[in-house]
Amino acid sequence: MSTANNVRVRFAPSPTGALHIGGVRTALFNWLFARHHKGAFILRIEDTDQTRSTDESIKIIVDGMKWLGLDWDEGPFRQTARMDIYREHIDRLLKGGKAYYCYCTPEELETRRKEALKAGRPPKYDRKCRALSAPMPGRIPVVRFLSTDEGQTIVRDLIRGAVTFENQQLDDLIIQRSDGFPTYNFAVVVDDVTMKISHVIRGDDHLNNTPRQIQLYQALGYDPPEFAHLPMILGADKTKLSKRHGATAVTEYIDLGYLPEALVNYLARLGWSHGDQEIFSSKELIEKFSLESVGKAPSIFNPEKLQWLNHFYIKQADHGRLAALVLDLLRKDDVVKTDPDIKWFKKLIAILVERSHTLVEMKAGALPFIADEITLDEKAKAKQLTPDVAPLLRELADRLTPIEPFSHGEVEKVFTSLVNEKGIKLGKLAQPVRVALTGGTISPGIFEVIEVMGKDKVIKRILAAARVISPS
Repeated sequence: MSTANNVRVRFAPSPTGALHIGGVRTALFNWLFARHHKGAFILRIEDTDQTRSTDESIKIIVDGMKWLGLDWDEGPFRQTARMDIYREHIDRLLKGGKAYYCYCTPEELETRRKEALKAGRPPKYDRKCRALSAPMPGRIPVVRFLSTDEGQTIVRDLIRGAVTFENQQLDDLIIQRSDGFPTYNFAVVVDDVTMKISHVIRGDDHLNNTPRQIQLYQALGYDPPEFAHLPMILGADKTKLSKRHGATAVTEYIDLGYLPEALVNYLARLGWSHGDQEIFSSKELIEKFSLESVGKAPSIFNPEKLQWLNHFYIKQADHGRLAALVLDLLRKDDVVKTDPDIKWFKKLIAILVERSHTLVEMKAGALPFIADEITLDEKAKAKQLTPDVAPLLRELADRLTPIEPFSHGEVEKVFTSLVNEKGIKLGKLAQPVRVALTGGTISPGIFEVIEVMGKDKVIKRILAAARVISPS
């Protein structure tokens, strides 16, 4: 693979909905390739499908790229702002006899397609309109590209190797619709040559488009870029990744509480590898990335692996950053009316990170500390808040009241003293207290919980739990 010339790559999504995982992986590989070779990464919005493209989708794409840290050097360009460029190239093909107007209606095309299939012929366009010497009144034409019938078109792919296509199987594709807008296969060729794209790195669902595009490059007198088609991402059942496999859009992973570095690290390893290494910083990915290490086989998306990575990055993250992110989630749910003391909230974050795989889990863990009142889990209450526990809780509250400072070490001394005096195991006291304070049986260490929650709230909840068991 030659990279002697300046590397210029692009990510060119269609703004017709969410920014999906497959698209993000494509964007990431382009970004890494550009950064590794100190080239340019271009963001291009392919919005010529006016029936489906929306400004909202463009915003989702741009915001998602920014969240992921995939910064671009040029753009975002919009195809709808480049119509004059497409028309110029359409005119060039028409004048050179390499394209022609087609006036056939969809109904006529469908009838002839069925006839061809019935006769055992390929259902390709029969070039009826190529022989026309004058326009057909009352009809607005499309423009078709006159494809090459003879020989083969070979796609020399940097990942898959040489892939051969028989030209007789290729159709005279429409390159301009009747509304004047270019079709995908034509616009992408014009964009890539005018933007001087050196490498087209995209999903292998585009591989079948490539021989058509190569013929267009040649007809326009341009050298094609180098191509690299990435293997697909599949679900656990080895079918194309879709919503039935879980979250597929970047916005969903943001809402689920994933960190961008975890998603980037995970997607980088979907189809690419560097030995047995699993954890990569952004700097390491840029340094080590190469197309030679991208596999040919489809990749299986594993949500559990992504969650494991997210847990790793949460444990590594700055507590101040996590505190700000969790506070944003709490504000979004209208849980906090006024922001808590940030120094205290960072202490809370510090005890939650070990058990939290996502920011959403961290938010849930923070709720008992933020809320004025909690709801006790019924199963936990039935199992842990039994009649014999009420006296223990009241006595514990009495012993905790005078403690100063109200610290992990001092609280632990009170617990140790009480369980030794009563001849019980620590769990017999700690688990009921955990339920009383958090509503459930799972939380950080009980002494950490008590220290961070603070004396007033702790004593209030312990006594409230004792009253639940025994009102007297």
